[in-house]
Amino acid sequence: MTDPASRPPGTARDGRLSYAVFQLARAHRGHAAAMLRAMNLHPGQELLLMQLYDRDGQTQSELLDSVGLDHSTVSKSLRRMQEAGLLTREPADHDRRVMVVRLTDAGRALREPIAAMWRTLEDISVHDLTAEQIETFTATAHAIEQSIKKHGRPTPPAAD
Repeated sequence: MTDPASRPPGTARDGRLSYAVFQLARAHRGHAAAMLRAMNLHPGQELLLMQLYDRDGQTQSELLDSVGLDHSTVSKSLRRMQEAGLLTREPADHDRRVMVVRLTDAGRALREPIAAMWRTLEDISVHDLTAEQIETFTATAHAIEQSIKKHGRPTPPAAD
């Protein structure tokens, strides 16, 4: 028997896949957010930290490009993280308008807890799936993401 909460409302009947993606994303994000709160992080902050673990000393613009979030969200997150002592932001030597973001010792100390959180979230997410289902889902999710990126933005009107 299907859980009534998992059935799409009538208006979403012609968008079953989109509704399922929405429900999945909401459940996954909610669980991840609870795990992040235990580390005193807000959702998205771990993504910025993970980018800095791969390459410390990035500019704020590089981080913005790598995580795919809007400028105000990244700026607000970085400010909060700086206030929490996880990173520093300083003007670049080559251009004082450019901000370079670097991890502090406290920020670096979260690397393993964040990695463990992602492993746990993965284990929970794939618990009842086979390796083939995981591979198929991952490929399908990537294809949907690419389709949205390619076709989801309205094209600007042609210039006269």
